Amino acid sequence: MRTQRYAVIDFETTGLSPAHGARPTEIAVVRIQGGDIVDRFQSLMNPGMPIPWDIQSFTGITDAMVRRAPPVREVMAEAVAFVGRDPIVAHNASFDRKFWEHETASTSSAFLCSLLLARRLFPEAPNHKLATLVSALRLPSDGRFHRALADAECTAYLFIRLQREIHRLFDLEDCDCGLLQKMQTTSKHQLARCVQHYVASAS
Repeated sequence: MRTQRYAVIDFETTGLSPAHGARPTEIAVVRIQGGDIVDRFQSLMNPGMPIPWDIQSFTGITDAMVRRAPPVREVMAEAVAFVGRDPIVAHNASFDRKFWEHETASTSSAFLCSLLLARRLFPEAPNHKLATLVSALRLPSDGRFHRALADAECTAYLFIRLQREIHRLFDLEDCDCGLLQKMQTTSKHQLARCVQHYVASAS
């Protein structure tokens, strides 16, 4: 059986919500399959508006950097083509999903949240911020955060680690997207029952 591919995404933006006029300034997509990173896409994009100074300081992405970058529409079309039909993964996916759906006018992609899964599978972590989990789980990282490709790669390694934890805890050969979607909305105390019911219904 062909191993499921996933597209791990991360946005940098001018603000917290497209509902309040924020636009993306950078996107990265890291494709994973079979426990490995197999491809990458990354681009700055011109949001067509100034980037607030505090966000420039936070991400390191300046107005000068995006001034000659391709427009959002062009970059997002490339990102959509790159992702294809693969389920999308993001850390704190509710944030990235808002921008993805707003800029692509698409609500068809399956979204998985590594933050929600980590809360259920690693409840002992000090917190579930990406940087904290990378450090606590000793995941690969160059120590750089708040740029799209660096964060997408860290999230990809975290997602791979989450899959391995599911395999270890529940003795599963594979955990498909449907199971992961159910697990991320199930309390940590009900995970075993969730997996048992899902496997039974799929058999």
